[in-house]
Amino acid sequence: MGSALYLSDEWKGKGRGGLQELGCMPWKVSKQKIGGEGGGGEVMVGAEERRCRDPRDSQQQQDLSSSSSSLTQSAPPHSSLTPPVIYHEKQRRELCALHALNNVFQDGTAFSRDTLQEIYQRLSPSTLVTPHKKSMLGNGNYDVNVIMAALQTRGFEAVWWDKRRDVASIQLSNVTGFILNVPSNLRWGPLRLPLKRQHWIGVREVGGVYYNLDSKLRSPQVIGDPEELRKFLRHQLRGKNCELLLVVSEEVEARQTWRSDG
Repeated sequence: MGSALYLSDEWKGKGRGGLQELGCMPWKVSKQKIGGEGGGGEVMVGAEERRCRDPRDSQQQQDLSSSSSSLTQSAPPHSSLTPPVIYHEKQRRELCALHALNNVFQDGTAFSRDTLQEIYQRLSPSTLVTPHKKSMLGNGNYDVNVIMAALQTRGFEAVWWDKRRDVASIQLSNVTGFILNVPSNLRWGPLRLPLKRQHWIGVREVGGVYYNLDSKLRSPQVIGDPEELRKFLRHQLRGKNCELLLVVSEEVEARQTWRSDG
């Protein structure tokens, strides 16, 4: 499946926005190492020094050593901090539920198609009454029951948000991420068809900034700070046939601490 890693600073200030429906574009995976080059030089300390025959050479060597030491001490410390990396999994077939999960966990190995298909086959069809259709062929369109069961295998729960409540009552610091189910335009190659179907997208915070990690976007889309996130969620929830899931740990769900209003 297509995926790419981005430094978060690359996308700050690139336009905040609501959901944009973009076609599935081929994306070349770019692997980028964070940090210094491997295999740095080795400095030998404590090697035996030759005595200088000329005392003036010795004095000159001491002066140079002192000067070098002074320059070293006055040099500003080099910062090893690097911008956090954003993992963005791109759309493949109809596996938007898989992409949304991996994007929320920022880990391309968190879940696989085989894992979701196994969960789907294990669930009773009589319990699958949710906005997403099922797939006997394993090509995607997994519904919310599959997402909930998948999260539970990693010690997380999905809280279905009551749209009658304002998102201001969400305790954002206790929420790992968000998964939205929204209407999405169908495409046939570059053509947008006059048809819509439900689509899962992931949203989460990386490096203090919230991002829309919709697998149909060409790149992560900046949402912004917590207040901008709340505006984004309100805008989405005003739309028809839009649902919101909060991804929280089992402990947070048990204590209901994803709510700030008690």
